[in-house]
Parts: sequence; C-alpha cells; structure tokens
Amino acid sequence: MTNTIWITGASSGIGRALAMEYAGRGKTVDGEAIALILSGRDEDRLAAVAEEIPCETMVLPFEVTDEAAMRGAVRKAEGWRDGVDMLVNNAGISQRSRAMNTQMDVYRRIMDIDLLAPIALTQEVLGGMVSRGTGKLVFMASIAGKVGVPLRTAYCAAKHGLVGYADALRTELSVTGIDVHVVAPGSVATDISRNALGPDGGRRGVSDKAIDEGIPPTEAARIIADAIALNQREIIVARGMEEAMGELRRTPDQLFDQMANMVAKGYMEKMEPHGS
Repeated sequence: MTNTIWITGASSGIGRALAMEYAGRGKTVDGEAIALILSGRDEDRLAAVAEEIPCETMVLPFEVTDEAAMRGAVRKAEGWRDGVDMLVNNAGISQRSRAMNTQMDVYRRIMDIDLLAPIALTQEVLGGMVSRGTGKLVFMASIAGKVGVPLRTAYCAAKHGLVGYADALRTELSVTGIDVHVVAPGSVATDISRNALGPDGGRRGVSDKAIDEGIPPTEAARIIADAIALNQREIIVARGMEEAMGELRRTPDQLFDQMANMVAKGYMEKMEPHGS
C-alpha cells in the first residue's frame, strides 16, 4: 500500500524539510510506502524539491487563497493515489508591525492565507478521509497561536483561530479514525521573518536574530514527524523561553479526552436538529 502525504508550502522552510524527512523515511510506521504531493505557488521551486526526493512525488502548484484552483488541486490529489492519507497545512505568512500602524488589508490577507485557506482545503479533503475511515490532518500553527506576541497581532489572531478550528475538528472526528495534529513551532531558521508583511502589506525583507539562530528546519521536521508517528495531538517545536511559553499554554491531553468523550456519548446528535 502507498501512504500519500500532501504538504502545502513545500518549496521552502519547514514544508520542504518535512518533504525531505518523509521521503528519507520511505515508509510509515505501518510499513506503507510514502508518496508525496508538493504544493506551493512556484512550480519551478517545487520541481527542484521533487528532484531531490527519493520517492514517488507529484508537483501540484496552486495559490492557497484561490478556492477554485484549490478545489481543482484537491480533485487531482484525490485521484492520484486513491486519496490523501495525510494533509499538512503548512503554507503561511507572518507579520512584523505594531497594531496601531497596521492597515486592515494586512489583517485580511493574513487571515485569508493563515486561517481561511487551510480551513477551506481541509473541508474539501475531509469527506474523502471520513469515507475511508482513516487519515491525518496536520495544522502548522505557532507558539504565537498559543501566546500573544508583540508585532504579530494579525498573525496571532490567525494562528489562535487555526488552533481553535483544529481542536474543535479533532473532537468532532474523534469517533471517525481521523487524527488531528496541531504543530506549534517557535523560532525555526527559515525565511518567515524576511517574508513577513509590514504595516502597509509590503515584504519586510530582513530577518530576526532569533529566527536566524533558531532550530534548523531539518531538526524541526524530524521532531514533527516523530511526534505525528506517536499520535501526539499538540506538538511544540521550540527551545528556551519559547518552549516554556508553549508548555505553559499547552492544552492538557485530559481535556482533549474529555471533549472526545462528550462526542462518544452522543453530544453532537443531541445538539443537532433532527434530520440535519
């Protein structure tokens, strides 16, 4: 059997590193061969990543905020290897600007990319996973999705929202055989700060010392893949103060279990109108 993993934002950073990590593993913990779907906006960069990967790979470029293009990509992904077994919602963009100086268009753009786009893609993929009774949904949040961080009001709002969606979705899916994972990285040595939006929506163009000295993407990818294999629901990838903040705001497994138990006892059926 083949386990198909779809990674968005796969041309660089954590997405690229995850593609390399899974390709290097070759097989899942269950012994299934791994095939990868690589998505992003730049087809050439995705193709360059695919050339480095020693496993079966499909390059599937699209803009995450273009819902028509996204739905077309889902059809191609679902038809490639009999469905998507794991979706990694990794594509995103950050921010570096004070709230009082930040234009509303910046808030809208970051919400579209970091919150609404992964929700839209997940909603399209979800039906296939439910019908097969198996699958994994991975959401790349952030320590900034657990803690309010200055100069990132839009980013924090989007990532907090993504964590909320993922946690509620996990509860609803707890009786379906589908696992939901939230990843909360701290500083990882990528171009996230350099590509962040400034107060007027322009590209920042410079990095941060904390990011430049952060966890190497290859190490972050290994931590994430190991934690997913162990079925950890919330995965913190950080060091030092950032790790301490993430652990302080970590959602206890007992709470996840309590919510799942509510669903197992028929909470949703009791709350929904008859026939819905």
